[in-house]
Amino acid sequence: MRTVGLIGGMSWESTLPYYRLVNERIRDRLGGLHSSKLLLYSVDFAELEAMQRVGDWEAADALMTAAARALQAGGAQALAICANTMHRSVPAIEAVVDLPVLHIADATAQAVRDAGLSRIALLGTRFTMEQPFYRERLEHGGLRVVVPDAAQRDDVHRVIYDELCRGRIVDASRDRYRAIMAALVDAGAEGIVLGCTEIGLLVDNADATVPLFDTTAIHARAIADWQLG
Repeated sequence: MRTVGLIGGMSWESTLPYYRLVNERIRDRLGGLHSSKLLLYSVDFAELEAMQRVGDWEAADALMTAAARALQAGGAQALAICANTMHRSVPAIEAVVDLPVLHIADATAQAVRDAGLSRIALLGTRFTMEQPFYRERLEHGGLRVVVPDAAQRDDVHRVIYDELCRGRIVDASRDRYRAIMAALVDAGAEGIVLGCTEIGLLVDNADATVPLFDTTAIHARAIADWQLG
């Protein structure tokens, strides 16, 4: 089994499911008492969120590359970022460490293709929905990507940072997400990518009329499968 270094804490609320899901996948594939060989570097999300808020992506890259270097020094054979938005830092990480980065968007695009779909909606932070780093990665994977309108994007982003990252699950926000997802389906989405690792804490397949692709679960499976080759 190969060792993976996780960069987590963005937020820790969604890093917890990563640890459980990766270990469950290893247990299911190997049986017995097997568990995953993992290293975890957990950042202080308040520091990173402040950088995101003011658009200081250079400082955010520096924080992420420091984490990547530490994990490589600790013996990691690959890296996985336990967040969608901070995959924005993948080019900076790849420039300073000699390790593969197991990219969440690649695993997600494969899962969507495996489901026979091609036109999908993307929910996530404002950065993930509006900047090209994530959407273009999905498009390079053969998908057509749509995002909510500006007001809906504001609501999706607010719920992530003000509620889900703080461990708050609010019924009214679940209803708002349901309405946004229904509008995206009406606009032609065949499936919806939950492109923030916290969103799966709020909604699941029972909340939509099309398949939902929980990037946390998809990424965790891909990490475990890579470990086992």
